[in-house]
Amino acid sequence: MYTGYYMSEIQKGMLPTKLLWVDLEMTGLRPETDVILEIAIVVTDFRFNEIARYESAVNQPGELLQRLLDENEWYAQYPENKAHFLSLAGQGKDSAVVEAELVAFVHEHFGEEPAVLAGNSIHNDRNFIRYWWPAFDATLHYRMLDVSSWKVFMQGAHGVEYQKSDSHRAADDIAESIAELQCYLDWFSKKEE
Repeated sequence: MYTGYYMSEIQKGMLPTKLLWVDLEMTGLRPETDVILEIAIVVTDFRFNEIARYESAVNQPGELLQRLLDENEWYAQYPENKAHFLSLAGQGKDSAVVEAELVAFVHEHFGEEPAVLAGNSIHNDRNFIRYWWPAFDATLHYRMLDVSSWKVFMQGAHGVEYQKSDSHRAADDIAESIAELQCYLDWFSKKEE
């Protein structure tokens, strides 16, 4: 059963005027066994001007974090990230509090407008949102703007490679996603000149 954003008759004809850029940092890639560590959100217009921002660490028990981060080989390549998230054990906001704040945030900044998720490989973030925060998921449009789709096209069709940094922190990754999409759009603009 689909639990995402329900489109009323009024909303069907409504075009989005903003994007909800989201990035999650998790202990792994499986929502059924992994947990969310932090979330960052940036609301922009379609010229990528920032309208609003939300960031939060999500409180996870230390033993659980240690086990899940030790099991994930990816974190062996990023020891600074692992150390950072382990230092947050028992801190941050409770997951239910974060979800309630996210729902309020979307209502405040989107109102009746469909909130379209944007980001890199945003489908995986959406899987975690759907699993861990169903009330937040219910505020979102079923459509998403995935920058990784642009990446595939630009690499395959035009040989354009965007060089990203390796921060792997939620707010930094959103800034990278916006910069990457802007890079591709700029490339097309220059081709038209």
